[in-house]
Amino acid sequence: MFGQTVSGQVADAPPANNSQPDVEGGSGLGLKVTAAAIGVLAVAASVMVGAGTAGVLGGGLALIMLAIAITDARSFLIPDPLNLAAVMLGLASAAVLGQGDLAVMAEAVLRAVFVAGAFLALHLAYLRLRRRRGIGLGDVKLAAVAGIWLDWPIVPIAIEIAALSALATYAVRRYALRHRLRPSTRLPFGLFFAPAIWICWLLQTTLPSGW
Repeated sequence: MFGQTVSGQVADAPPANNSQPDVEGGSGLGLKVTAAAIGVLAVAASVMVGAGTAGVLGGGLALIMLAIAITDARSFLIPDPLNLAAVMLGLASAAVLGQGDLAVMAEAVLRAVFVAGAFLALHLAYLRLRRRRGIGLGDVKLAAVAGIWLDWPIVPIAIEIAALSALATYAVRRYALRHRLRPSTRLPFGLFFAPAIWICWLLQTTLPSGW
């Protein structure tokens, strides 16, 4: 299971020889510069919003979520090491915020297990009912990242932001750009879910304590 895991898709994977992802990460210099600029701004925002070590860890989350989004957009794969790194950073963040309180860390782990379990149940149910993949196992592991970083009220907001962003992208391509899309057209859910996790961490960090 280590290495890379297939991410979200709404159809069976196409043949390996001549398949092209519907959403591609460009390899040109312009896109690389843009990605680097986004990373720098995201880290700066994290450090400004978070206090001390928590802000630095948030900056690490921003970079990992950016890497996941780019990788998923290019290949429909979310590398396991990136998910694992985000989970470990989340544990460190829980330890910092909880000042070493094991109960705070245990709650973060519980959230990760619960959210990932819900995504896994959705993955298995869709596979059983439709005989094809919906969200991938990479997204299930990314859900664990959401659970370990985000408080209970914030997790649904991240999922909603990701889902609405994916639907909006589909609608723009279908109706505004007049692209021919089939019901089996694939969308990399990690492209939308990963940034939503960081955005919601930023939101959560700026909210008053106990919100």
